[in-house]
Amino acid sequence: MDARTDPRPAPGSRPTVVVLTADGVEPPTTLDEIRGLADVRECTAETLADALPGAEILLVWDIFSDALAAAWHAADSLRWVHVAAAGVDKLLFDELRDSDVLVTNARGVFDGPIAEYVLACVMAHDKRFHETEALQRAGVWRHRETTRVAGRRALVVGTGGIGRATARLLRAVGLDVAGAGRRPRDDDEDFGRVLDSARLVDHLGDVDHLVMVAPLTEATRGMLGPAELAALPDGAHVVNVGRGQLVDQDALAREIAAGRLSAHLDVLVVEPLPEGDPLWTLDGAHISPHMSGDVVGWRDTLSAQFRDHLRTWLAGGEPGPSVDKSRGYVSG
Repeated sequence: MDARTDPRPAPGSRPTVVVLTADGVEPPTTLDEIRGLADVRECTAETLADALPGAEILLVWDIFSDALAAAWHAADSLRWVHVAAAGVDKLLFDELRDSDVLVTNARGVFDGPIAEYVLACVMAHDKRFHETEALQRAGVWRHRETTRVAGRRALVVGTGGIGRATARLLRAVGLDVAGAGRRPRDDDEDFGRVLDSARLVDHLGDVDHLVMVAPLTEATRGMLGPAELAALPDGAHVVNVGRGQLVDQDALAREIAAGRLSAHLDVLVVEPLPEGDPLWTLDGAHISPHMSGDVVGWRDTLSAQFRDHLRTWLAGGEPGPSVDKSRGYVSG
């Protein structure tokens, strides 16, 4: 029988854990504790195929790596893959989807930090913090009025853990919040209303702050395109903390250049943003280097999460909610 057909360990076994990292990336801070629970092989993308034979567990610590697809032929005993990130779009490929290998992610680690980041973007926009900073640097004293945040309308696209934490925080400061997801409903405990994300263009006409936090799948790629951007009202503000590919970045840049929309973008289609891209200098475009969830101590939290999941797995339990590999995210 293929070892992959049952993800649970044999009682009393000491599994082999492969830790996929990269040059210059700090190792998990709980690595010594993990070594006390399992045999550990550290590798990079170039040596992953050499490290995988006989290994039951893969910890993808280099979260932007897509090396497993090329090394899949060597994964003869793999039962469980854990990705130290919320998104798993870089990892998934057909053979992994079709296999019995369990996939888990860093569910829960980034919910609060990213929600705080989104709130900061909303506040910076409505309170005109960027403009105030620019005037200060120019030595200009100019009184202005700002927008009251309470009562503004926010639509959060993506109803997973990060989207829910974001909705709760935005609602706490008085915004009128709705969600957009795969299953529309009127009685959601965090969003109240969840609108059909497949008909996003129909729900944007009165949105002040559009927050993109959906996972990247074939269904969500490019979901905020020219038609959707055109449906947003003048002065609307886009916040993308999901994946750059959720948005037609060129179309968004054109809307910003026209002075109709503004945006805070923590994720871009190409990272780092290429030199000369108009988003570097456009008024109304604010970019950050994929850091919205990376609060002080985040690597420690990710390390501890995997150590705890490993202990659960060794005890015969489920190591955290599993990723629905056909959909590309944790369902429910």
